Amino acid sequence: MSTDRTNELINNYNQILSKVHSLNPNCKLVAVSKYKPSSDILSLYNHGVRHFGENYTQELISKAQELPKDIRWHFIGNLQSGKAKDLCKNVPNLYAIETIDSLKKCKQVNTQRNKHEGENINIFLQVNTSGEEQKSGYLKIEEIEETIEWILSDECNKLNLKGLMTIGSFTESTSGEENKDFKKLTDLKKELDSKYNLNLELSMGMSNDFEQAIKQGSTSVRVGSSIFGARLTKEEIKSN
Repeated sequence: MSTDRTNELINNYNQILSKVHSLNPNCKLVAVSKYKPSSDILSLYNHGVRHFGENYTQELISKAQELPKDIRWHFIGNLQSGKAKDLCKNVPNLYAIETIDSLKKCKQVNTQRNKHEGENINIFLQVNTSGEEQKSGYLKIEEIEETIEWILSDECNKLNLKGLMTIGSFTESTSGEENKDFKKLTDLKKELDSKYNLNLELSMGMSNDFEQAIKQGSTSVRVGSSIFGARLTKEEIKSN
């Protein structure tokens, strides 16, 4: 790892963190490191960063096995049912899964974490606030409530209900005005907090809209390209 690259990463991270904390000193910044080498992550780790996000199960497992064990990994990709076992078994320091979109997946993660005797996992329920067909996430509040009630029950012992997550539509995230998708999540949080006596966190906001997200109540933002630079595509990675 060159000194120039290390300095670039640290400067980028510090600039984003400064913007985040100027809006909310308590907001968490998750550095999204998908498709980036472990050396990049290690540079930021040595700078004191601990929260990193990954989108793909195998990439996360690979990095978790070679990087320091006190990293707090956030899984932020689409969780396929068959991958819950791999994550729970091979990433003991999995801090959070931010993309739970069904009760079935909750039960799978809880079962697999019990089998492999790992630490509890923080769970964010992903809500499809934009209603876009290509996006994952809960659409019905009844299904969200059913999941919450199960997590809060004695049957669930390896999951901590941490909060709600959403991804704003491109139109809303580039409007420069109040993001209606984020407002839907903040309104839902108020409703669920009141009903279940909770204080749910909100994970919303990425490189192009994290400042607006924080202004609207986000307590955790996921930023990748503004820290690490543009990512290679899967095809470009394969051809290298």
